[in-house]
Amino acid sequence: MKNLLLKQVGRADFERLEPHLKTAAFAQHSVLFETDQKIKNVYFPIGAVVSLVVTLSTGEMVEAAMVGSDGVVGASAALDGNISLCRGIVQLDGDIIVCDIDALKSAALQSPNLLSLLIRHEQAVYAQAQQSAACFATHMVEARLCRWLLRARDLSEGDTLNFTQEYLAEMLGVRRTSVTVVAHTLQAAGLIKYARGKIQILDADGLRESACECYGTVKLHYERLLNGRRD
Repeated sequence: MKNLLLKQVGRADFERLEPHLKTAAFAQHSVLFETDQKIKNVYFPIGAVVSLVVTLSTGEMVEAAMVGSDGVVGASAALDGNISLCRGIVQLDGDIIVCDIDALKSAALQSPNLLSLLIRHEQAVYAQAQQSAACFATHMVEARLCRWLLRARDLSEGDTLNFTQEYLAEMLGVRRTSVTVVAHTLQAAGLIKYARGKIQILDADGLRESACECYGTVKLHYERLLNGRRD
């Protein structure tokens, strides 16, 4: 099982879910759900990476959290959230396991372990959103971009990321010119190579040194919450 959250589901719980799981390919920029929309499906990425974004009245978007094969998108609806509070958009194309919302809710109500796992995951996503808010307010664009690229790399499990500068600017909530300047700086330092809407990460260790603390903090939240650690 390529999705780490589904991998932690017990055998009995998985057998309840399995008839309702189907794998589908999603193109980059596909919208899974809109803000204030009733969610009908839950999404377990196994190759795709999904951004949860807040859309402003001006049309601008800012990313609150990023979910990939380490988690699930839309699980709060299975816990009676029903209406989405943000927009779910496929950041990097790939496969996603889709599950009917009612099937997951039914399975969770029958299993304290599955319910606990979903709640812990939603806590991890909330913690990521909180960290993003603090990051936007206090850290420089270069450190934020490094953090963002590393997170995308971890979830996609690849060093080549198909992102335009316009898209990066949208997700980071900054001007495109700011991303251009930082990208040139990182490329001159030999950390990345950028050309024609593709970013190739050449030196992940160097990016970690340049990233803000938020990258490590988010990883730690996921390890603690999803593995049930209390330390």
